[in-house]
Amino acid sequence: MVRCWPRRSKKSAAEKSAKSGSATSLTSGSTAADKSKTEQAEVKKEEKKEEKTEEKKEEETEEKKEDKKEEDKTGEKTEEKKDEEKSDEDKEEEEKPKVQVGSISQRKDIYKGPVEDGEWTWVDKYPDGVEEAAENEETATYAVVVRNMKSQDSRKKLEAHSIVVQSPWLRDALSEIMADYPGVACELSRLEFEAPFKPFVHRWAEFTKYMEKPDLEEKTKEHMKILYDILNYEIGDNIKTFQDYVKNGVVCFKDLWMIFQPGTIVLSAYLGPMSGFEMVETEYMANNCGKFLQVRCDCVDYGGKEFGRYQEAINIPEFLGTKKITGLKVYPFHFHEKKEEITAQLLKRGTIFEKLAGHHYREYSGRAITWNREGNEVDIQITGRIVVDIESFNRFSPWRVRYLNDFNATDIERFNKHKVENGIESEEFVMPDYYKMLCRSRTRGYSLKYKKWVDFFLEQITDVRWNTTAFDRLVLPADQKELILSFTEAQLAGDSFDDIIAGKGKGIICLLSGPPGVGKTLTAEAVAENLRVPLHMLSSGDLGSDPWEVERELNSILELVSRWNAVLLLDECDVFLEARSNHEIERNKIVTIFLRTLEYYEGIMFLTTNRCGEIDAAFQSRIHVSIEYPDLTVSARKIIWKNFLRNSTIKSNLTDKDISELSELKLNGRQIKNVLKTASLLARRRKSDTLERQFIETVLIIEKKRPGAPQQMMHYM
Repeated sequence: MVRCWPRRSKKSAAEKSAKSGSATSLTSGSTAADKSKTEQAEVKKEEKKEEKTEEKKEEETEEKKEDKKEEDKTGEKTEEKKDEEKSDEDKEEEEKPKVQVGSISQRKDIYKGPVEDGEWTWVDKYPDGVEEAAENEETATYAVVVRNMKSQDSRKKLEAHSIVVQSPWLRDALSEIMADYPGVACELSRLEFEAPFKPFVHRWAEFTKYMEKPDLEEKTKEHMKILYDILNYEIGDNIKTFQDYVKNGVVCFKDLWMIFQPGTIVLSAYLGPMSGFEMVETEYMANNCGKFLQVRCDCVDYGGKEFGRYQEAINIPEFLGTKKITGLKVYPFHFHEKKEEITAQLLKRGTIFEKLAGHHYREYSGRAITWNREGNEVDIQITGRIVVDIESFNRFSPWRVRYLNDFNATDIERFNKHKVENGIESEEFVMPDYYKMLCRSRTRGYSLKYKKWVDFFLEQITDVRWNTTAFDRLVLPADQKELILSFTEAQLAGDSFDDIIAGKGKGIICLLSGPPGVGKTLTAEAVAENLRVPLHMLSSGDLGSDPWEVERELNSILELVSRWNAVLLLDECDVFLEARSNHEIERNKIVTIFLRTLEYYEGIMFLTTNRCGEIDAAFQSRIHVSIEYPDLTVSARKIIWKNFLRNSTIKSNLTDKDISELSELKLNGRQIKNVLKTASLLARRRKSDTLERQFIETVLIIEKKRPGAPQQMMHYM
């Protein structure tokens, strides 16, 4: 490649020589000529040097350009070389021997790094400025170690953050002073207590009383004095305040925690009448409504299979000044003015609660608790027969389940001690009086009349008052009554005739058919009263309309009836028994579900219908007893008139002739009952002490104007 370099002009060199020559103008001509020659030679040398340096610079720039072009062209090759170098390094690492995870028999320490923007990580560097541990072998020799910090109280320089009790003599003393105090384990070699030292505030009377014992060892006295001086300085003011509160029966909000000693009984009308709870802990909290003290306490509850503890949180809102302790939402038991009276009340309720474990058939009258869609409690009035059954409530009700905590070691120790003291050898659970006082004031179950799962108050639950004459007054032929009693009593006693397939066809299905008001429903009610078992009455509307809903509800109900050993009455069940057709597919599904369910039902079921002729043929083979109720005869109506008059709350002046004449009216049993009920109300309205025939006549005159009144009533009037 031919390179052309620019040459410097001689003019510039001559100018330089001229300049240099002007400085020595006074020298001689010969010397000046010599000097001019030498100067010219030096100028030429300098020009050559400058030309060479410029040529070198230009060559270097050209070479760099060419190298850059070559690098651009061979960029991919250099990347390939780098990849090759990396692969070589990887091969070298693979050739190194690998160390198995966790195989090095040494410890490795890492440390918390500096905090930046609230975040930190673990680092390998040992932190700077780390002081030696304050607690060591030397401090371990002291009876008590006090951890001090700068006080926020203007009366103190320092205050204790916590104290550590290391003296074995103090531990032995505190094990007696703090006996059964939750959260204090005196068997530990180091006992730590944090300010504000609540255990000592609550047990200060026991602490000072222990110090006054005459038989204490000298070492114990010394150490107790040391601890006393420390606590007196730290919490002396709190103790005096607490004693003043107890003396006057008042308290202020900031010191409210002092009156609540863990492990003691507190009283509260929380979610019902006055009840007992065992205090667990307190905590000051706040929400949108303001500050409050939350008192967490346990009650004894039944979970369906076993008894246990359930914790409730009772909030005491902030108040100004002082307030009477017994006026709080929850307060310690020993502040109650009538301790003996409230103790007897709590023990009586606890005994009832213990007896109602499992499932029991009872009566109820009064206020009960149900829940709305948001889960909030709603008051309702319940009367009639109920079944107390918490286990079934937890399984079948749509409401929230209460999950219980197991009894702790102290509880179990008390149970065993109670059995030994009372000579109880059985393994059956027996509740000591202390835990009866803690029993919940409500229990859960099912209202048979209202068909609702509710929470019942224990004081309003009573034993069932049985109607022993109901079956005798049932107007049926003697042989039919005997047949009904025979199979129901045998079924209830467990004498069942099993199918070839185990568990199939073990129930008793009885179909009662006939016109309205002839005694079909009364038969099932009388049987339940005679057997003294619950009667669960349903209609088709209670089971829903969709096939899946009917199946779910029917299975649940049949399981409940079997558990309660109850009689099931499915009233007006035409929709389930009606013959299937080729057009109504959904109803056919319901009939099929009902047929399959009946096959494996193991209890007593009564079915009533007014349309016996339209029953599906498949039901005929599944029904054990079918009783047809004809229209009431005159003699049957006469018995019904007498039965209702005998049970009336008002005395009757009707003669046998009056009853015979009234029996001629073609009325069914339900109509006779309605006439007598209305006539009794009319007698009370007219201030009459007896039921006269004229009152019945008045009611009948009104009844004849009703559409569909019996024809005989029209002729009679």
